[in-house]
Formats: sequence, C-alpha cells, structure tokens
Amino acid sequence: MDPARKDTLIEQLIAEGYLLTPRIIDAFRHIDRADFVAPDLRQDAPVNSPLPIGYGQTISQPLTVAFMLELLEPRVGDIILDVGSGSGWQTALLAWIVGKAGKVIAIERIRPLLEFGKANVQKYPLPNVAFIVGDGTRGYEEGAPYDKIIVGAGAKEIPQDLVDQLKVGGRLVIPHGEYEQDIVRMDKISKTEMTQKRFPGFQFVPLIPSEWGA
Repeated sequence: MDPARKDTLIEQLIAEGYLLTPRIIDAFRHIDRADFVAPDLRQDAPVNSPLPIGYGQTISQPLTVAFMLELLEPRVGDIILDVGSGSGWQTALLAWIVGKAGKVIAIERIRPLLEFGKANVQKYPLPNVAFIVGDGTRGYEEGAPYDKIIVGAGAKEIPQDLVDQLKVGGRLVIPHGEYEQDIVRMDKISKTEMTQKRFPGFQFVPLIPSEWGA
C-alpha cells in the first residue's frame, strides 16, 4: 500500500472518531491491508470499502474493522477467538495488539480462504496465531475460555456456543441480523447473565454453519 495513502486513511478514521485507542491505531499503522488482498487489488487497499477475496467473501471496510476493534477493546495478553478470519487482516491486527503474552485463534470454514489468510499473516512476525478450519458458529471449545470473541459475518441468531466459551468478564462483538445487521457488543457479567448494546446500520456476508469446512 502506498504509505501516504495508508496514512491518509488512518488519519481519516482518527478524525472521524472510528480509531481512538493508541494501540489499535499502532496496529493499523504496522499491519498493511495491502498484504491481505490479491495482487491486482493492492492499489485499492487504502480505499475505505470492502474488497473481494474470493468464495463470495470480502475483506471488511477499514471503518468497520476499526469500529469493531474499538468495541472489542483487545488488550495485551488477551486470548481472542476470531470467527470468520478470511483474509487474515483482522487476525493480524489482533495478534499485534495482544502481543506475545496473548493469543489469537482464527477459525474459518472455507479451507482455501484459511490458507490464504494464514499465508498473509505469516508475512509478519506474529507467532501467537493458530488457524483452525471449522464451523465458527460453534466456536472452538479447545481454546476456551476466551477473553474476547469477534465475529466477521452476520448471524441470524447469536450462537450460544460463543457465549458459553467466553470467560466471565469477557466480551463478544458480533453482527446480528439477516439482511442489515446491528453490531452487538455483549459483556458476560456472570455465567448466566449478559449485557448488550446494539449499533445499527451495517452489512456483512452471512455467518454460515459448516460441518467440516469447504
């Protein structure tokens, strides 16, 4: 990505109030979106819009990724489940934020996309990422409990497995709705209680259950 255009995008997101937290801003500066798209789309990486990555999936709009990460509030040392990891861009941002003391588990149902995302993340020295082919609606129980879970696709119903795999005190950020989604921030305040706040007006590809991955 042209450094000047990348910096312009980041400054725009800061000015518009989508990027607020210094460590998240640093992650956007260090992890170049251009490394997570096809070569013929690299020139479009600084554009604030989603881009296709194949198999009917997209790399999300930078504004949306910034907004969701700010809602998630990832911290150094967190264990995070990234559901629908796709291109690997958000996975890499999270891995940079949580640092060596943390871990990101990236789950993707489409095997070729998972391999694409894994290869992209490996362009950076981020040894704290594990990649899993699987059904993101079921989470990944082997890595639970999680401090944070973030979902990159729109769920018709919020999966109970994801709620169950959160630590008490943990947070889930997930798009919810069939055609136009709210982004929902859910905090687990006890084993049986969740609070939630909704932010309307987004569109995501659907969160699709899959037994084995494609």
